[in-house]
Amino acid sequence: MTTEITQKGKLAKRASYTMNTLTTAQKNEALQAIAKQLVVDADTILAQNALDITAAEAQQLPASTIDRMLLTHDRIQAMADAIELLIDLADPVGEVLEDFTKDNGLHVQKVRVPLGVVGMIYESRPNVTIDAATLCLKTGNAVILRGSSSAKHSNMALVASIHTALATTDCPVDAVQLIEDTSREAAAELFHLTEYLDVLIPRGGAALINLVVREASVPVLETGAGNCHIFIDASANVDMTKSIVLNAKTQRPSVCNAIESLLIERSWFATHGVALFEALAQANVTIIGDDAVQAAFPATTAATDDDWGHEYLDLKLSVKVIDDVFEAITHINTYGTNHSEAILTEDAANAQTFLRNVDAAAVYHNASTRFTDGFEYGYGAEIGISTQKLHARGPMGLPALTSTKYIGIGNGQIRG
Repeated sequence: MTTEITQKGKLAKRASYTMNTLTTAQKNEALQAIAKQLVVDADTILAQNALDITAAEAQQLPASTIDRMLLTHDRIQAMADAIELLIDLADPVGEVLEDFTKDNGLHVQKVRVPLGVVGMIYESRPNVTIDAATLCLKTGNAVILRGSSSAKHSNMALVASIHTALATTDCPVDAVQLIEDTSREAAAELFHLTEYLDVLIPRGGAALINLVVREASVPVLETGAGNCHIFIDASANVDMTKSIVLNAKTQRPSVCNAIESLLIERSWFATHGVALFEALAQANVTIIGDDAVQAAFPATTAATDDDWGHEYLDLKLSVKVIDDVFEAITHINTYGTNHSEAILTEDAANAQTFLRNVDAAAVYHNASTRFTDGFEYGYGAEIGISTQKLHARGPMGLPALTSTKYIGIGNGQIRG
């Protein structure tokens, strides 16, 4: 029996061969058509999104989850604007990474090529549908999308808009596939679609990512959860610390580069800790702290061992008082998720010790973790933040969606 997964896998694989032949101009034309069509279809998309939001509210899903699901005219326009920025980015496909000629005259080039068919499995956020589809199309890949049941109507409307746009271009409509079956069984089948999928990228919470990494036989490009930390060292500037901590926690608490834990050096805590907590409380942040934090700030909720490794994605922050940068490094490397970590200090030696020894895709000195983002790094939209060490690490822009091929050009050379 041919399942939806198998059928759409075949279509995507076939489309990937056509995608590989498209020029940059043809791909950009397709992206331009999608950007325009999203705006044209905005009312239809919002009507379908409203069905998902109503269902989410009925299920009493967390406010942070509903916010990630919510689409508005402004957010749809932002999607279209992001595609316009993507069009302006350089196409990595065909880039020559190495170029040399052997003594026997054989000319060898190492060039970037599309991955082929990218599988994307993600939760809640319908904007990922557009990000993943357009990034894959720009890099000459076909994509199979599998969103969550909570955003099913939104995702179907967005992909319908993409298909309408692609039908007017040289880009095959089948290059973007959406798996409408959101069951666990369908996901499990996608995990093993090795005949058609070249790579699988999970984007969501720790439970989803760990499931895909554990169960998939398709190669996985892991995008990690974000249990991100800031360590406040003894010499940290007080005003700068307050500004950075509030930004990293409250500017958008539901995203993976927001901080979830705060580590504070003991002497700084004794002098400035309560004032910082008061500022956080005014921003509606719940402090979840160790014994020292509870003693100094009675509004604190007692922390458990689970809190040090928890990704809240909400206005909650675990706080621990520690002795020095070395304890901070040990704590982060024990409980962190290798995503984004920051030290606030005026001590250059401590800063370098932290930046060198913390195991994370992005580390910062006197800056917010919120900068770990494709747009902020100048890559345009990103497919995710990779926390693994093979193929790609950190914000994954267009080059991360390519592989390489060696091309040898000769005139009769044979190996002796």
